[in-house]
Amino acid sequence: MSSSAVIYARENHARFLEELKALLRIPSISTLPEHKDDCRKAAQFVAAELRRMGMEHVRLIETEGHPLVYGDCLHAAAKPTALVYGHYDVQPPDPLDEWHSPPFEPTERNGNLYARGAVDDKGQVWAQVKALESLLAANHALPINVRVLFEGEEEVGGEGIANYVASKPSDLKADFALVSDTELFAPGLPTLCVGLRGMIYTEIEVRGAKTDLHSGMYGGAAPNPFVALAQIIAKLKDEKGHILVPGFYDSIVPPSKGELAAWRSLPFDEEEYRKSEVGAKQLVGEQGYSVLERTWARPTLDVHGMPGGFTGAGAKTVIPAKATAKVSMRLVPGMTPAKTFALYKSYVEKIAPPGVDVDVRLIHTGDACLIPVDNQYIQAATRALHEVWGRDTVFIRSGGSIPIVGDFDRHLGVPSVMMGFGLPDDNLHAPNEKFNLKNFELGIESLIRFMEEAAV
Repeated sequence: MSSSAVIYARENHARFLEELKALLRIPSISTLPEHKDDCRKAAQFVAAELRRMGMEHVRLIETEGHPLVYGDCLHAAAKPTALVYGHYDVQPPDPLDEWHSPPFEPTERNGNLYARGAVDDKGQVWAQVKALESLLAANHALPINVRVLFEGEEEVGGEGIANYVASKPSDLKADFALVSDTELFAPGLPTLCVGLRGMIYTEIEVRGAKTDLHSGMYGGAAPNPFVALAQIIAKLKDEKGHILVPGFYDSIVPPSKGELAAWRSLPFDEEEYRKSEVGAKQLVGEQGYSVLERTWARPTLDVHGMPGGFTGAGAKTVIPAKATAKVSMRLVPGMTPAKTFALYKSYVEKIAPPGVDVDVRLIHTGDACLIPVDNQYIQAATRALHEVWGRDTVFIRSGGSIPIVGDFDRHLGVPSVMMGFGLPDDNLHAPNEKFNLKNFELGIESLIRFMEEAAV
């Protein structure tokens, strides 16, 4: 590669890495109120670097939660405009005793950088920022127009950025969005994610008596909300993994035969996946579908927690007045959050046992999306990745959800290029999160070459 920006990136890689470590030391945990100031500090850190590099109109955009970071450089006449997206917030690091090094003290080990947020998403945000710096420093200009929009609430639903995108589409005019919050399918294999599952996240609250009751005095007569909740949950899915909500599967758009054939050609070892990534005795799910189909193209229903009652040490014989379960569903193309939630809510209310009241609440949603691989920006990304990695790009879907991708499509009318550089074993949201150091380096080079290719 003869790109002067790539040469600049290679010459400055050691500095880029040290800067990333400084960002990773900021515990910008968006879900914990005590880290509100840290989230702002991380936003200010990123904004200061954008200004130093030469991006224009850099500012923090206040929301009801953590601020957005905006900047632009719009001087490439007759060239497309990219909306570069990422997030600076991170998940809590718990359980702390399972980390091999402190989560907010970045540590290099075995060719990886270990820290909370290393790959999700600070490392990938920094790859985007350093690609822009390299282009500006080497050429005194960007090959395309760029708007940068980073958020600090992706890990808690992204309501701030969703409201901003919906209310300010004229301020975010672009031809495509560049999202670096995904992963390679396998080490060294350039990958573009072209599909995401959507999501609805809900709470089921079951109420019985007006107050907690003594189980000796009232057990056998008073309804127990935890038992009722367990009975409801048991009727949501059968033992074969089939979701029992009536109409749940009716509108699904299945993957094409060509897409299924492409997935079968991927280097995927189901047994290795079971042992190394999942770590369970056996895999479960709908019969008749491969693991990749079940995780990429089929809907799910999962229970995440059941807070309530007595959970302390020792015993307390209490029948709680209420019990709650947090339940989410991943959605696939053809399904909409509104319709799916309505079906689910109606079914839960119908199957609730007698003696209790049930409240089904919607917490947040995200649309499923599917990006056509023949659009010009996906094709530019394919060329760039092939040049940097020396291998043909594979197209995959992700079982996860990036709600902002649906917002970009719905409110701005732009497709997203999901070009990420994580790996399947990077421990996202878990102890010992990491970012492969070579992927950080090649990720920057890939983003540089992509922006150059997008200008052609």
